[in-house]
Amino acid sequence: MANMATGAAPVARQDGPPGTQQGSNTGALVIVTILFFMWGLITSLNDVLIPHLKAVYTLTYVQAMLVQFCFFGAYAIVSLPAGALIRRIGYQKGAVTGLLVAAGGCTLFYPAASGGYGMFLLALFVLASGITVLQVAANPYVAVLGPARTASSRLTLTQAFNSLGTTIGPAVGGVLILSAAGAAAVAGTDAASEAASVRGPYLMLAGLLVVLAVLFLAAKLPTIVAADDDGAPVAAGGSVLAHRHLVLGAIGIFLYVGAEVSIGSFLINFIGEPQIAGLAHADAAHYVSIYWGGAMVGRFIGFAVMRVVSPGKTLAFNSVAAIVLVLVGTFAQGDIAMWAILAVGLCNSIMFPTIFSMALHGLGKHTGQGSGILCMAIVGGALVPFAQGALADSLGVQISFLLPAACYAFILYFGARYASMYAPK
Repeated sequence: MANMATGAAPVARQDGPPGTQQGSNTGALVIVTILFFMWGLITSLNDVLIPHLKAVYTLTYVQAMLVQFCFFGAYAIVSLPAGALIRRIGYQKGAVTGLLVAAGGCTLFYPAASGGYGMFLLALFVLASGITVLQVAANPYVAVLGPARTASSRLTLTQAFNSLGTTIGPAVGGVLILSAAGAAAVAGTDAASEAASVRGPYLMLAGLLVVLAVLFLAAKLPTIVAADDDGAPVAAGGSVLAHRHLVLGAIGIFLYVGAEVSIGSFLINFIGEPQIAGLAHADAAHYVSIYWGGAMVGRFIGFAVMRVVSPGKTLAFNSVAAIVLVLVGTFAQGDIAMWAILAVGLCNSIMFPTIFSMALHGLGKHTGQGSGILCMAIVGGALVPFAQGALADSLGVQISFLLPAACYAFILYFGARYASMYAPK
């Protein structure tokens, strides 16, 4: 799952004598790492919610994909206000605000269980708004909670825990939500009773988020001074959008996040198809964890590979592999089709950070502006699943996977075009 980066370069202001703060940073890093884990888990729970709500309310695939539309749409709507809020109240209070808003969104799942599908969508938007604020506020602490030379290792650690959250989330949701809903359906209860299976898990999440908010508020964190360059004057003819690789990179981020989220959103229904595996939703949810787990493993493999292979070439290779796997999943049947789609998660692993870094290459003082544009492109996670839902309704679930394949084709083009971006001139 994609993590949103901040546009400004954070700098920690040391308020105490030299050497006194390092000892307290361990506890702060633990809290921030837990935050990464939590929003990974919460985001991947959408893959469980979609088939659950589709069955409960007898939705079309387009209607079911409104879950991702409302969730990832919050990135586009809330990102800029979140940045303004954080500049006003500070990073630490901003993170606390994000946690409390997200907790409020989780709490709204309780009345949503009896209020209908529209209430669920509202709850998801509020939850995602809190996560957006949280990400904008918390990401800079990864850079400042220790020496600059070890910042990359800390980022790897936090992203690994984010991936761990996305891996665990579907399995936990399958047990706590889908199994309970299945039991309610067998018992012949009404839709409201089946929908009520979400209450317990999301109230638990609300409680955990409130506890994290208290811990984050009480933690002694460094004061971050953002070297914000968003307001830097742009030289004549030097608009940030004049950088073609940034524009293409933004399209790449849009399509990558869209493809990744869309595949995850359809996996349970895909595996449940009679010609694929014919599994019940609760059983299929465990396989979704394999999809997200592949991304976690692939990040470490990609880290080693890109020490000797250019990022562009690695991106192109992974895109080709993803296209082949998606096409196999689209036109084959049985275990071959299922495992082909699951393996796409491994290919996804390096795509977001690679596209992001390549798109920002050489932007100089406009890096902040470029980063903001790329973060806004995450809205692809809202729109691409929606489009695939329309294809699934008209052509069937399996054939609808041609859309993610088309997304990876553009990423292949981007990687191949800039394969030599970092070569010495």
